[in-house]
Amino acid sequence: MATCRFATVPSGAEAVSSCNAVARFIDFSRGRNGGVGCGGGGGGSGNKAKQLMLMRRCLVRPMRRSFSVRNVSSEPQQKVKDPVTEQEESPSTHNHFPPDASSIASSIKYHAEFTPLFSPEKFDLPKAFFATAQSIRDSLIINWNATYDYYERLNVKRAYYLSMEFLQGRALLNAIGNLGLTGAYAEALSKLGQDLENIAFQEPDAALGNGGLGRLASCFLDSLATLNYPAWGYGLRYKYGLFKQRITKDGQEEVAEDWLEMSNPWEIVRNDITYPVKFYGKVVEDSDGKKHWIGGEDIKAVAYDVPIPGYKTKTTINLRLWSTKAPAEDFDLSAFNSGEHIQAAEALYNAEKICYVLYPGDESIEGKILRLKQQYTLCSASLQDIIARFERRSGTMVKWEEFPEKVAMQMNDTHPTLCIPELMRILIDVKGLSWKEAWNITQRTMAYTNHTVLPEALEKWSLDLMQKLLPRHVEIIEMIDEELIHTIVSEYGTADSDLLVKKLKQMRILENVELPAAFSDLLVKPKESPVAALSDELEKSEEEEEEEEEEEEEEEEEEEVTEPADGENEPAKEGTQGKKKIAEEEEEEEEEEEEEEEEEEEEEEEEEVTEPADGENEPAKEGTQGKKKIPEPIPEPPKMVRMANLCVVGGHAVNGVAAIHSEIVKDEVFNDFFKLWPEKFQNKTNGVTPRRWIRFCNPELSKIITNWIGTEDWVLNTEKLAELRKFADNEDLQAQWRAAKRSNKLKAVSFLKEKTGYLVSPDAMFDIQVKRIHEYKRQLLNILGIVYRYKMMKEMSASERKEKFVARVCIFGGKAFATYVQAKRIVKFITDVGATVNQDPDIGDLLKVVFVPDYNVSVAELLIPTSELSQHISTAGMEASGTSNMKFAMNGCILIGTLDGANVEIREEVGEDNFFLFGAEAHEIAGLKKERAEGKFVPDPRFEEVKEFVRSGVFGPYNYDELMGSLEGNEGFGRADYFLVGKDFPSYIECQEKVDEAYRDQQRWTRMSILNTAGSYKFSSDRTIHEYAKEIWDIKPVELP
Repeated sequence: MATCRFATVPSGAEAVSSCNAVARFIDFSRGRNGGVGCGGGGGGSGNKAKQLMLMRRCLVRPMRRSFSVRNVSSEPQQKVKDPVTEQEESPSTHNHFPPDASSIASSIKYHAEFTPLFSPEKFDLPKAFFATAQSIRDSLIINWNATYDYYERLNVKRAYYLSMEFLQGRALLNAIGNLGLTGAYAEALSKLGQDLENIAFQEPDAALGNGGLGRLASCFLDSLATLNYPAWGYGLRYKYGLFKQRITKDGQEEVAEDWLEMSNPWEIVRNDITYPVKFYGKVVEDSDGKKHWIGGEDIKAVAYDVPIPGYKTKTTINLRLWSTKAPAEDFDLSAFNSGEHIQAAEALYNAEKICYVLYPGDESIEGKILRLKQQYTLCSASLQDIIARFERRSGTMVKWEEFPEKVAMQMNDTHPTLCIPELMRILIDVKGLSWKEAWNITQRTMAYTNHTVLPEALEKWSLDLMQKLLPRHVEIIEMIDEELIHTIVSEYGTADSDLLVKKLKQMRILENVELPAAFSDLLVKPKESPVAALSDELEKSEEEEEEEEEEEEEEEEEEEVTEPADGENEPAKEGTQGKKKIAEEEEEEEEEEEEEEEEEEEEEEEEEVTEPADGENEPAKEGTQGKKKIPEPIPEPPKMVRMANLCVVGGHAVNGVAAIHSEIVKDEVFNDFFKLWPEKFQNKTNGVTPRRWIRFCNPELSKIITNWIGTEDWVLNTEKLAELRKFADNEDLQAQWRAAKRSNKLKAVSFLKEKTGYLVSPDAMFDIQVKRIHEYKRQLLNILGIVYRYKMMKEMSASERKEKFVARVCIFGGKAFATYVQAKRIVKFITDVGATVNQDPDIGDLLKVVFVPDYNVSVAELLIPTSELSQHISTAGMEASGTSNMKFAMNGCILIGTLDGANVEIREEVGEDNFFLFGAEAHEIAGLKKERAEGKFVPDPRFEEVKEFVRSGVFGPYNYDELMGSLEGNEGFGRADYFLVGKDFPSYIECQEKVDEAYRDQQRWTRMSILNTAGSYKFSSDRTIHEYAKEIWDIKPVELP
């Protein structure tokens, strides 16, 4: 039986099958926790019926583990020609010739006929796309399997990147680009009467993410594969994504994504790789003290694998996505046959809905439960998979202390935080390790990337909800919290109780939860009497008051020694009993005494419930100030689990994603932790893959760069982009640069007309802000600046307008979360402004405002190469990093922005003269907010004029009082201009005047554009991944032979 391997050119760019795809199989029968391999087709020739019979025989043949591709024909002596390559080779050799267009065309034709998802009558675009994708997948699978096999044999340490989002975009052009087969596939499809670009447009964007978090994760996977690092990604397979955005006369409308409606040709379901995931239930302890989590609701997580190819390398890593289902026996057939159809399928629906939608609305308790289920499913299934792989590779002797030497886990934001208690649960309850052993392993394995500098945005979960859903994990979190308390007490001692109380309040994982009983004698309460008079002070004699003062002083002295730190109120209760005796001495009526006793009992119960953990007794004092006045109940603050604190405590590394962000993390967000463990904190400035974000999405500019630098090595070594600096003033380069930009703009003109109905001029400046709609990203500042521009234009003559303003096309894109009312108001406002401005005959092409619906990766790949000015104008200190700013700079776009996130470093690299800077700086924000709260802020008259202009109704009948009102007042929720739009407005519009001035000088502008591309070299995700690998994960590249 002949054994065939994959073929590749010397660079590793192309990989194709060298044996008959019909008469072959790839065997991965290694149990339920097997690897990533699967069969794939690459075309076929000869008798179709015989080939089908061979396939059937292949399916029933006993299988043994193999990564070889084997000819399983019943006539092994017969050579069957492979449509991709006819060259036969031995098991140890590789074909160093790339496939030609004819063999690729045969492969596509084979899949159109024998891997059908469509009727056979015609070969139209959807069918052609799927056949093409399946043909490409064949090539990926071979490298994919070889990569996995090599890692297994070497038993290398592997990094696992866990993220709730992976915003992949389309895969077809990226895959053939990385394989080096773009030209061959274009020619093959031409032979079949199709066009590669039209085929690529048939692919829907994978709806697995929303914004920068998911796009960053996908860039990281591309870099990991390209740089040959052993790594996997783990996420969830969302059936309906976040949502598909439609723009109507009422603003944004959300409908379900349909990206899986015709299936996904890139994924391979692993029906043999499933893991149980449990919710609810209870924890029981057996006679030897071992804990068991039993009962509750059980579902199954099923693996779907997606290959991630590297650029010019055979390395192809895996993105494993989990889908959820319930076993068939959970379908209640009896109920169904009784007509109770919904009830019969309830268990199936409850399991499947976990992976329906990314970030389901969480305003209801059901929504919160669903989100927590999503997070735990990701963590539990992924960890079970990772541990099973570690055990298999360890053989019969599993050394758990070596787990962190083989496994590195990166939590992308706080969504995968439950990995920490889940790993502890498995190690202790299932594998039998001690707490100390498990905690050491967990801390050495986990690392956390922080993505927010807003303390109010740090994720918290209700302790009660988590206790109900994940009871064993709450027990473990409570023990981790107790470990942390020990550490804090050891660090700060008990001499300064105020300091210790403050540190515990800020650092504990459990918020508003009493201290464990073990610490009750370590803290003293503040010097406050727990006794307050029950009777009216006017009725007391001076002698009685003096006696009470003496008693209170004695009680205070006693409290200083004996009062528990966990808020127990025995001394306070004793004091109120003393007050009852005073009332009796005053010989009040019996009914009054009974009323007082009832009041006292209520007060004692309130004290037991609401007493703060730090021992303050204000509730008791307030409740006892008057005999006959029943105190108002004080709401008990909710008990919460602070996920970010758990991440910091449970891992060995914490990183920010931009230099300024990492400093804020250390100085503000986690300052107490930084002082305790400074060695944990690092910076890893984000990056983007130059393959997708310039080489493939902007081929014209890429060709120019290669010609002037003299090599295409810049795609892998972006430092070479800096060589463009020496040509920045060259007129020939500038002319080519402008021509490439105009060519891209012409494509965008057609796209915008198709998607929005608006026709724009390619001669105007393309001014773009595309990102998630959020108040801190300040799309509102941008559109108010446009309104000011429009207002000024309307007050001028035609000649004055032309002289004063540069023609602009202002493009917006991004989704507002479905329940984020203010963000949706901003979307509505932008579209209303566009509807008015774009139809104003006085303005014409001088100003257009376009909101692109359903912004996604594919839209970004079209718009970013066209952009000339891009807006990154978040309130300083609020954006962690941003990655779209890097993509725009890489494509020669000039940025206008604040000193926020990665803007700071981009400005340093491209040069201050090539970045339009405005606005307050991060260190000024707190003072400016204080100034506003004190009523000292005086808005710029131009800002007031713009708000009044909006309220005049010029943009339609919609009432914008709520939106404009958020920019007014000095305090209150949804008021007081929290994001400082009014403060930065004058600086912003003055900076926009400088933009117009620079754009009029096209030679200067083009030079700035070239220097932006040249200075973007630092912002490759390859650089970021090298830093993670060396400084956090401790993994090394492993290049396939």
